[in-house]
Parts: sequence; C-alpha cells; structure tokens
Amino acid sequence: MKKWTPYLLVSPYILHFAVFVAFPVLFSVVLTFHSWNIISPMQYIGLANYKHLFKDRLFWQAVWNTVRFLLVHIPLQLIVAIVMAELLNRTVRGASFFRAAFFLPVIVSGVVVTILWQQLLSFNSGLLNRLLAALSVPRIAWLDDPAVAMYSIAVMATWKNVGLYIILFLVGLQSVPMQYYEAADLEGATNWQKFRFITLPMINPTIFTVVVLSTISGFSLFVEPYIMTQGGPMNTTLSAVMYIYRQAFQYYHMGYSATLGFCFALIILFVVIIQRRYVEQEV
Repeated sequence: MKKWTPYLLVSPYILHFAVFVAFPVLFSVVLTFHSWNIISPMQYIGLANYKHLFKDRLFWQAVWNTVRFLLVHIPLQLIVAIVMAELLNRTVRGASFFRAAFFLPVIVSGVVVTILWQQLLSFNSGLLNRLLAALSVPRIAWLDDPAVAMYSIAVMATWKNVGLYIILFLVGLQSVPMQYYEAADLEGATNWQKFRFITLPMINPTIFTVVVLSTISGFSLFVEPYIMTQGGPMNTTLSAVMYIYRQAFQYYHMGYSATLGFCFALIILFVVIIQRRYVEQEV
C-alpha cells in the first residue's frame, strides 16, 4: 500500500491537469484541422484553416493593434513602476498607505475600472475633456480617434496593473544589499550612478519578470477594448484575443478560432524567447 501512496497524493493534480489542461490543448490542436460550429458534427478540412489565417488581413491587423498597445504599455509600466517603487523604498511618511493605494486598482474588477475610464474619457461629458474645455483647449476624442484610441487604452491598462509591478520592484529593491550603496558613497558616486550601476543590475531578474508578465497580460488584452470601443473606430482597437473571441462565439467558427489561438500562442512564445535573450542579461 505504501508504494501507491505517492501516486494517490499526486492523483488530484494529475486528474486536474489531464481534464483541464492536456485534453483542451490536444482538442484545440485537433480542432484546427476541422470545421465546426458546435451544433453540427466536425468536418475534416485539412490545412484550410491555416491557409485562411495567412490571408486574413483583419487578424494580422488585430495582432498589429496588440503590438502597438504593448509598445506603449510595457515601457510606460516599467518606468512608472520603477520610479514609484524607488520613491516608496525610501523612508517616507505614509508609505504603507501609498503601497495599498497603488495596489487597490489591481484587485478591483477590470470591468469596473474600464467603465470608470470610459466615463472619464468620454468626448462630451468626460472629466478630461471638461478640464480641456475649461482651459480653452479643443476636446480630444480619446476613444473615437483612430490615432489615439489604442494609446488611451494602454494608459488605462497601465494605471490598473502598475500597482502589482510596483510591489514586485519594491521587493527587488529591498533585496539589494546596502553595503553596495555605502561603498558607492565612499567613492563619491552620484544618485544616478548608484541607480545605473547598482540598482538596475541587481533588480534585473525583477525587470525580466515584469516584462514577461506585462507581455503576456498585454497579449491577453480583451476587456478594455471590448467594453470601451468594441474594437473600433475602424478596427484600430480590435485586439487579437477579441478577434479570436468573435470568430468563436459570434460567428461560431470554432475550428478557425482554435487555429487563430494556436498561431497567437506561438507568436507570444516567440516574443517571450526574444525578450529572454535581450532582457535577461546584465544591464
């Protein structure tokens, strides 16, 4: 009986992995070679879904929209998180309050935050445009201008998620030995030199973690454009995940949706590998 005890102890995890991870992944791979609308039986169509994918301009536009979002979201999130963590790492009055305040948006429902920002960025009644009007500055179509909408969403997503990364950077900063800074002070190093040559190299693992988490989170962009713009204007805020969702649950192209998801997962994997090569190294 004792020799079976380890297998009994790990069996719940194995069962969970088999049912909720392994089977869905394998089924999705099989589904990429079929046409299926949930109701009728699956029909084998070979590589037709993959051929259609490479000709689907809207999908590649959605991927590019997501990349544009990441190009603003990741650098902005890194800079804000590092700066705020550096400030909170110092002995300041009410530091605990500010840590909790910065983390609060992370635990608030994404739908609630998105609706809040949708009202804030409204063209006619939004607070930002009211302030601009009070200053005699023309109103800005934050969510209706194709050139601005995705960047507005990126700023909102940064505001919601940056609290988590502030905490991660704060933990990284507190793990840096103080002896390094004391030695640098003896050598007459400036604050920038200490930050550049001590802080950044020591928190490089945290930087890599934040970049990867931000990338995966950014590629999963869905709630914000779905609620705020519905993918508009002119599909400029249509994210890849949102397009996959439409194919699956609006058009019931389950096979093609699985193909899009499989391709998108490979794109994310490729980006993370590139980041690992160029980010996870000495600064």
